[in-house]
Amino acid sequence: MGHLEVEDGRRIYFEHHAGTKQPVVLVHAWGLTAHSWDTVAPALQADGHEVVLLDSRACGRSDKDFADVSIAAMGADVARLCEHLGLQRPVVNGWSLGGAIAVDAVARLGSAAAGLVLTGAATPRYTAAPDWPHGGSPDDVEAVLAGAAADRATTFKGVAQAVCAVPVSSDVVDWMWGMFLENGPRADDSLRDLANLDQRKTISTLEVPVLSLHGRNDGFVAFSGAEAAIDLYQDARLVPFDGVGHAPHLEDRETYLAELRGFLETTGR
Repeated sequence: MGHLEVEDGRRIYFEHHAGTKQPVVLVHAWGLTAHSWDTVAPALQADGHEVVLLDSRACGRSDKDFADVSIAAMGADVARLCEHLGLQRPVVNGWSLGGAIAVDAVARLGSAAAGLVLTGAATPRYTAAPDWPHGGSPDDVEAVLAGAAADRATTFKGVAQAVCAVPVSSDVVDWMWGMFLENGPRADDSLRDLANLDQRKTISTLEVPVLSLHGRNDGFVAFSGAEAAIDLYQDARLVPFDGVGHAPHLEDRETYLAELRGFLETTGR
């Protein structure tokens, strides 16, 4: 583990686990930490993959007082970390807001990346637009953030409880809730940026294979948006998870890992 300086002395936390197979970079959802991949990263390590995890700006063990917490800034962090570690043709996997970060990072890496995995990803748009009838509105985002400003603990407990459609234990909810409470208030502006972001042009330029893993009962990122987006990529496949919510890697881990492993076999060196 270590830290990488990315903005005026401010640093992000990362972990770099050795492996002989293709590198996989795991980017967590809004307000969470690298620990949200604790059911995925060990499996990839056991398979022999080189695995990289990070805490995004203002989250977890990274510094909390960043001036820029935009998706673009965090995408640049991921690309810079890949270059810093000398990763050879990594696959970048992003969950939720982390999916938008992963798209930005892969666009920056270009031919240096081997693939993109989208896990319940909030891309190409998180909110609806006149020509994109999927998702909520920026006002919905502001309502959540207003709740967090007034009562951060209770608001994030509610968010943690809403992540999964498949019943999970109170321990899993508390685990996610604890991660949410590690983020700083500056992380709120990352969600604001996502609410106004449109990556449709960006995803159309990606020349890497894309795997989208999305729950049909996702209460945060509309499944209809994942369906609508799939044809915008040059080479993409959507795997729907019936009865699953916003965390397919937690709610149907075995199917998720089987799909991810199959994808990595097609992109691996």
